[in-house]
Amino acid sequence: MKRSILIAFHVFLGISASLPAVSQNAPGLKDAYKNQFYIGTALNRGQYMGASSVSDQVTRQHFNSIVAENCMKSEKLQPNEGKFFFADADQFIEYGRKNNMHIVGHTLIWHSQAPAWFFVDDKGNEVSKEVLIDRMRNHIHTVVGRYKGKVHGWDVVNEAILDNGDWRKSKFYTIIGEEFVELAFRFAREADPGAELYYNDYNMAMPGKRRGVVAMIKKLQSRGVQVDGIGMQGHLDMESPSVAEFEASILAYSALKANVMITELDLSVLPTPWNNHGANIADVVEYQEKMNPYKNGLPDDKYLEWEERFMEFFRLFEKHSDKIGRVTLWGISDAQSWKNGFPIRGRTDYALLFDRNYNPKPIVGRLMNRN
Repeated sequence: MKRSILIAFHVFLGISASLPAVSQNAPGLKDAYKNQFYIGTALNRGQYMGASSVSDQVTRQHFNSIVAENCMKSEKLQPNEGKFFFADADQFIEYGRKNNMHIVGHTLIWHSQAPAWFFVDDKGNEVSKEVLIDRMRNHIHTVVGRYKGKVHGWDVVNEAILDNGDWRKSKFYTIIGEEFVELAFRFAREADPGAELYYNDYNMAMPGKRRGVVAMIKKLQSRGVQVDGIGMQGHLDMESPSVAEFEASILAYSALKANVMITELDLSVLPTPWNNHGANIADVVEYQEKMNPYKNGLPDDKYLEWEERFMEFFRLFEKHSDKIGRVTLWGISDAQSWKNGFPIRGRTDYALLFDRNYNPKPIVGRLMNRN
């Protein structure tokens, strides 16, 4: 399908072919949804450091909430015990404050992208429960305390539950037990009583994980631990999850009296190997040519399929906007998307709302016009 035909098709649907200009002063997605929820994005180092003026303009025009892609993970903030590196995170926070944005800290406790020293002593032996708890307390108090009053909400614990609802056997779990989640929330609350505290995970629409997360949150609440929000990572593909199961989870999590957030949202148009629909970054397979069908560009008919599926989810978010506080894309441009490298490195994906040159795709016009 030619570009002109694609535009004509959108005009037929009543969608303006004239997309928003790239200007932070022009109306953006954040304005279209200002009465529903925050519209957020993840920023990489170059973006919050100002390496691209176009990226900066798109960010300020369309988004009013930001989360750092990497610089606030524990391996970046404390690569060696007691030696914190805050330069990049400070720049990220300053960018958000300068632009009056809702800032999310990601993430305090996560089994992945944690420094190896966290779990071993100076001889390489696994540390005791008491030592690991002390390291958790020090890390959380130091990081959250530094940004007290500046970060609006923290992903306190990330990805602690497996898809079947069981606990992930991470080092935090095997050394401390399930208590590590409660401790993480308590330490974060001590460090900044005014910040919102979140649990965040992928495949949150799966029934098994839904049951496991609900059970975990209820147990935390029974022990007096306040969980302000539950982040449903939105790493979608063309087959999974179903809109119905995603909606069932929104309802289940909101019933816990917690704010639901759609986090890490993207929609991969590429085929998934071995039926992999998750976001476990360890699940990477070798490159296969047949699994990279659109390296020279996405056909217009495939784009339309992608657009309509994305619109289905945005309609769902609008339907439940009374339960959803934030919808955050995991990046701005297709060039930035992690889906180019997961679960197969070296592919060309089209998972975000802006193309590789930061031009808005036609879906942006539909979202702006709410049709």
